[in-house]
Amino acid sequence: MRRAETASGATGLSISAHDAETLLHARGTQLQTLLDIASELRDKGLEAAGRPGVITYSRKVFIPLTHLCQDRCHYCIFVSTPGKLAKAGIAPYLSVDEVLAIAKAGAALGCKEALFTLGDRPENRWPAARAWLDEHGYDSTIDYVRHVSLRVMEETGLLPHLNPGVMTWAELQELKGVAPSMGMMLETTATRLWSEKSGPHYGSPDKDPAVRLRVLDDAGRSKIPFTTGVLFGIGENTAERVDSILAIRASGERYGHIQETIVQNFRAKDSTAMMRTVDLETEEYVAAVAVTRLLLGEDARIQAPPNLTDAHELALLIRAGIDDWGGVSPLTPDHVNPERPWPQIDELAALTARSGFTLRERLTAHPHFVREPGDWIDPAVLPHVLALADESGLARDGLTVVRPVSATRAPEARTNRAPALTAILRRAETSPAGLSDGDYAELLGADGPDLDELCHLADELRRATLGDTLTFAINRNLDSTLVRPDQAALTAERPLTLREVTTLASEARMLGATEICLQGRAHPDLGPTAYFDLARAIAKASPAQPGEGDEGGEGASLHLHAFRPAEHADGARRSGLSYPDYFEALREAGVGSVPGTGARILDDSVRASLTGGTDLPAAEWIEIITAAHQSGLRSTATMIYGHIETAGQQVAHLRTLIRLHDETGGFTEFIPMPFVAGDSPALPSLPATPALGQHQRRDGPSERESRAVHAVSRLMLAGRIDHVQAALDQAGPPAGPRRAQGRRRRPRRAPPRRHPRPQRGC
Repeated sequence: MRRAETASGATGLSISAHDAETLLHARGTQLQTLLDIASELRDKGLEAAGRPGVITYSRKVFIPLTHLCQDRCHYCIFVSTPGKLAKAGIAPYLSVDEVLAIAKAGAALGCKEALFTLGDRPENRWPAARAWLDEHGYDSTIDYVRHVSLRVMEETGLLPHLNPGVMTWAELQELKGVAPSMGMMLETTATRLWSEKSGPHYGSPDKDPAVRLRVLDDAGRSKIPFTTGVLFGIGENTAERVDSILAIRASGERYGHIQETIVQNFRAKDSTAMMRTVDLETEEYVAAVAVTRLLLGEDARIQAPPNLTDAHELALLIRAGIDDWGGVSPLTPDHVNPERPWPQIDELAALTARSGFTLRERLTAHPHFVREPGDWIDPAVLPHVLALADESGLARDGLTVVRPVSATRAPEARTNRAPALTAILRRAETSPAGLSDGDYAELLGADGPDLDELCHLADELRRATLGDTLTFAINRNLDSTLVRPDQAALTAERPLTLREVTTLASEARMLGATEICLQGRAHPDLGPTAYFDLARAIAKASPAQPGEGDEGGEGASLHLHAFRPAEHADGARRSGLSYPDYFEALREAGVGSVPGTGARILDDSVRASLTGGTDLPAAEWIEIITAAHQSGLRSTATMIYGHIETAGQQVAHLRTLIRLHDETGGFTEFIPMPFVAGDSPALPSLPATPALGQHQRRDGPSERESRAVHAVSRLMLAGRIDHVQAALDQAGPPAGPRRAQGRRRRPRRAPPRRHPRPQRGC
């Protein structure tokens, strides 16, 4: 305990995991000492935050949007089944009118938070959920959450706090435009509690700790004020408790988005698989809260739900270092713990005061995010937040909720517009990367005024993200299929030797080029090291020299952008190396990045139609690009459009690129490439029959399609692949004074490696 006293007094971050695990066993006088240390650390943090002696809470209404869920947690009483709901006369989801009625009643009682809690993706498990969403015109549960959140915020003034479970990166973007904060309990990092049949999370796909940790990081990357927490007493051991807290700390340190960590104690519930499991004992729980404070430090906000601990024991939680009671409702029950009613707010204030603290109301987003919203709170949401906040970022005292005067979403007057597209464009204004795939497919069909507005949105997004500078690169393209061994080159029709490749690269460098783009399947006679030898031939033209840059001109270094995925497949096969070893060798030979060409449309039926089955399968293309990224070689991302693919397949292609980039961070830019009919000899033989399904044969895209594809790409890829390059050699001149959309900006550099990557023009 003395070690904890010394280590934690300064920062609260220096005790080891082993020490933390030991402290979880503190009882009696040792526990009292631990509580004193945790209290002191909390008090120091509150003083630094400018609110000494203040414990906060949020006055909320609890909106259980649906009790259906795809998970099967063994302790949960919140979820139900379609049959049970139907028997009780309850629909699969609350209607919009029911949601608004709850929110308005809460607003009348002074609530400022609308807590949306619901089961994870019930449509994945229950046909009744899917049918309800289809009947009411929603793509998914998340789509419906977004809709009702916006209605609640704009029609009642309540601030939504969203807990819809696991969310994808795109869904987080979609929801950020309608809520100042979100949350998802990590619960535990103990994978065995999910993977083993005896575990409480077995059979629950969204309770995989790796999936939930990904959501935490995605929320941080998305700059969303995020609440998370741990659930103790469900079968985890002390080491797993410490590991769970440290995982939350690590995510918060990376992104600064964890606004609050909940330490929740297990309470057994009737009619569940764990109904006979013993509740977490009070001293064990209090010790866990105190250790959480020591591990997270003085700056962390730590919550303990006040209804899950008996009133006479709440003082122990204050001593353990909590500084927030979470949401407390004067109207709705805790639907997750219905057997444990909320304390009255006046009673909670009195209990807090008896421990020497003042109870103050906060908003869904914690004060430091409200005071300095920056990129944390969406501009369309911010007026609603500021209307309820005082100068400290807490809730205004005695304020009844009112709608912000600022009309941030007032619709423009529009004529001759498609109503569905108008609604989608309105959503895109605040959440360009957060629309549904169905929305993006609709936007790809935009024309006339809708297309003009779509392009304007893309152009404004480009300007806000990258400014108004367009860039290009001076490069030389070399065709590696022409290279032969010295002897063979004497008889080849267009011979090139490796020595001549070096000469051409040197000449390009002298003329001001900063890049060599080298593509083409190496001739078999070049042997197993063909691709490495080709790269070394370029490297000889650009020996690394002290002080060299990529400004161009004689003496500048050359960046080598080399070989398509099909050529990498050939290179790995020839050399007998695995992809990781092959790409490492390629880097050592001088390659600085790789082209992401050959992607076409990442749908095997389309690829087979375009190339007669000679192309790499989509899965192999993805495998190769993933391996390149993981080795440190970044790549471009491409799509060939305007042939037989549908708008839905274009969106699916972009979604695949997004998922890959989320895993690797390896794409530098996206290049939409218009289809040129003569480039696909297999295509003219396609029969004009229903076998093509919804495919509409084109011999290249129209100007309308090109504009839509570039603009939608800009929106979908926002925040991930920010650079969109125009394939100028395949596009015609502009048809008028209209400005090009999705303007090309200089790609971000790859992490430092042998050849820092300059602008690309290949």
